[in-house]
Amino acid sequence: MGSYILRRLLLIVPTLFGIMVVNFVLTQFVPGGPIEQVIARMEGSGNVFEGFSGGGSTGAAEMDAGSGSSDYAGARGLPADFIAELEKEFGFDKPPLQRFFSMMWNYIRLDFGESYFRSIGVLELVWEKLPVSITLGLWSTVIAYLVSIPLGINKAVRDGSSFDTWTSALIIVAYAIPGFLFAILLLVLFAGGSYWQIFPLRGLTSDNFDQLSLLGKAGDYLWHIALPVMASTISAFATLTLLTKNSFLDEIKKQYVVTARAKGLKESRVLYGHVFRNAMLIVIAGFPSVFIGVFFGGSLIIETIFSLDGLGRLGFEAAVARDYPVIFGTLFFFGLIGLVVGILSDLMYVFVDPRIDFETREG
Repeated sequence: MGSYILRRLLLIVPTLFGIMVVNFVLTQFVPGGPIEQVIARMEGSGNVFEGFSGGGSTGAAEMDAGSGSSDYAGARGLPADFIAELEKEFGFDKPPLQRFFSMMWNYIRLDFGESYFRSIGVLELVWEKLPVSITLGLWSTVIAYLVSIPLGINKAVRDGSSFDTWTSALIIVAYAIPGFLFAILLLVLFAGGSYWQIFPLRGLTSDNFDQLSLLGKAGDYLWHIALPVMASTISAFATLTLLTKNSFLDEIKKQYVVTARAKGLKESRVLYGHVFRNAMLIVIAGFPSVFIGVFFGGSLIIETIFSLDGLGRLGFEAAVARDYPVIFGTLFFFGLIGLVVGILSDLMYVFVDPRIDFETREG
């Protein structure tokens, strides 16, 4: 198992490198780079795309220093030396290939640079926002498991009954609803949109959070996170519930269950003493992958809708502002977390069932 883990860890490097290459290349063709953002802010328009007259390589547009003209949107009339100084400040005076390898060399040394527009280090920003996204993903995953496993077991035991039918219909409908639409529906219904104002509209804590007691802080936190967790959890119910049901149905039909029942064991003892351990293998072992799915899938939309200051919202705002150090920094951390969690998923399988041997399977 040790050599398998080592191989997987070594594969992280080329995989992460490939992710960064693809996204770096794509950004070179996206209009409206950081320099255009600065120019738009200087002109007071606040919108870099107003009057944009063409595409081209972001940050790689060339200018004629002698005439003072520039290919940057809205830069006409600005001194050529000023544009050149901006390019130098952002590092766009160097070829894209040199910029990319310089960025990766800095990442190897854990130097993620500084935000173009916030005057704060990228690593500090990510470290500040990461707990919010992890908290949201962890709560959503735990609640999904707490609901889906008992529901899936009941559906397996009562397979074909009216309970199985209407719960399946309900699950399919919930799965079909986009997370962002459900989040907006929750805001309209329960956050003062058009009906009841039971839950807060935005944020993770109240303004007077520091003045509350320990119990009051816990209640305030749960009060704020209730709607975001519901919105990010709804799509996970269907997969987990049906996976649990099918796993139990598959195990119930096996010979050892028939034998256990023939010996006169109670149905609860058969289900939870024999079937549960085998049926839950794939469900429990998949916990890390479910968490990362919720973490990736819900962080951007849910954090933006509920104004949660997390990693997804940070990446979205950086993309809008073309804050490249933050964009690539968050992308690097998302990719790294996803790859590490993939390894943890395999280790979870082995932990739940030691009979699984990935090295033998690969051989």
